[in-house]
Amino acid sequence: MVQSSQRGVPMTSDGSSIERLRGYLQTLSLEARAMLVAELERAMLREGDVAGSEFVLQELRRTIRASSQQVPRIGDAARKFFTPIEPFLIDGPADHKRVGRLARVSLEPMWQWIGRDLMPAEAKALSEDIDRALLADDRTKVEQLVRALHDRAIQRMNDTIAAIEGNERARRRFSVEVGTPRALEDVKTLIGILGVRDPIAELARRLPEHIRAFEREYVDQARSLIDTAVAQTSLQNHAAKRRDLLLYGVIIAMSRLAAPWQLIRIATRAAESDDTTRIAENRYAVAVTIVLGELESMVSELRSELKAGRPVASLLKGLHDGARGMRTEMDLSVDSAWSRQLAAIRGAVSNILTAEIETVPGRVRRLLRPRPANEIAPGSSLDTIDVHDVEARVELVGACRHYASELAASEVTQRTHSELTQYLETGIRILLDALRHSDNAERPFRQSQVDAAVRFCRTVFGADYAGLLAKAADVAVQGAAAERKPIRA
Repeated sequence: MVQSSQRGVPMTSDGSSIERLRGYLQTLSLEARAMLVAELERAMLREGDVAGSEFVLQELRRTIRASSQQVPRIGDAARKFFTPIEPFLIDGPADHKRVGRLARVSLEPMWQWIGRDLMPAEAKALSEDIDRALLADDRTKVEQLVRALHDRAIQRMNDTIAAIEGNERARRRFSVEVGTPRALEDVKTLIGILGVRDPIAELARRLPEHIRAFEREYVDQARSLIDTAVAQTSLQNHAAKRRDLLLYGVIIAMSRLAAPWQLIRIATRAAESDDTTRIAENRYAVAVTIVLGELESMVSELRSELKAGRPVASLLKGLHDGARGMRTEMDLSVDSAWSRQLAAIRGAVSNILTAEIETVPGRVRRLLRPRPANEIAPGSSLDTIDVHDVEARVELVGACRHYASELAASEVTQRTHSELTQYLETGIRILLDALRHSDNAERPFRQSQVDAAVRFCRTVFGADYAGLLAKAADVAVQGAAAERKPIRA
């Protein structure tokens, strides 16, 4: 299968898949095509680009342009309006507390607020103009119209915020109108990003696409680019814009790092010290605040992923590396807001992991407990969902062993691993013996217990040990069959 150049659309070497898609779109009514455009645009606004969606949109727009009939369009103006926001979007919940970030799910209610309450007539007129320019494929006109929409929205949002400052009732009404949990903060973030959209775009263009290790050369390069952008004449008389440009420039730099926690090096390098007091006095101190916010977000994600039963090894590694990196790069031995915040993060991770892993030995024992034959229903076996759930928790214990020291979970991890090791080493012999002497009715259950033990042992002892155990189980089954085979006279 060859990939099309149209952004992830699969096709065969003769392009037949694309032609079939085009043919199908042509069979749709004009109204159906317009509805499909609207739904795709809404989905991309909420969830970002999905493989193939941009190509489908392009084909739909092409067929609509070829028609003489005008159709209503929804969503394109919103997507264009929020394009500068894309590098600062997060896929987390709308009640996020990450500085300089917006939740993707907040964009749609914010757009509705702009069109309904903030500037309804202007937003409607400009959106219609943008839609017409898009249908005509006039990209220059589109950019001009989007810029005009940005400028008017910034002015109206600033006026609105100024009007509600100090008025608690007005602020509550404002939160209801915007419709996001952090309405005031979200709107201020939107203003900040849009206000420096051009220098941020240029900065993003000049920064390296990927930085494997944020060493001195790259740190100095990033600082130089950000400092130069902040020092632009057009921003000299706007302290708020300079602060915004520094903040969003630092976030852009972090997005290029293989290890985001290394962003703190731009702060320690600027201060030429690991002393937290000196770092805090430097304008690049915001980098430390950003990294701590990222770690706090990872804690929330860890909690959610564990609750959903999904693997968390990569999250644990990120938290471990971030905590260790901060403690290595900065002197956090003295009391400071940053040291307290990091201690709270490590404590939260420890509490989450402790609650999850200290129950693992008991869960394993409940599954692998040798049962007398009268407790086993004929032909039954262990529930595969239960086995998968316990296996995931055994894997969690194994992952924690690598990262427990920095996550304040060493004691519970070592104790839990020791209990698992002892139980599996002794219990597997009993399970094999029970399998060897089982009859046809109980054998499926005994076999499922041994199979579960093999899976757990693969995590605790390694693949070689698990392989030997699986072979021992096969021998036990064959031995049972041989014992039951009648002897001919």
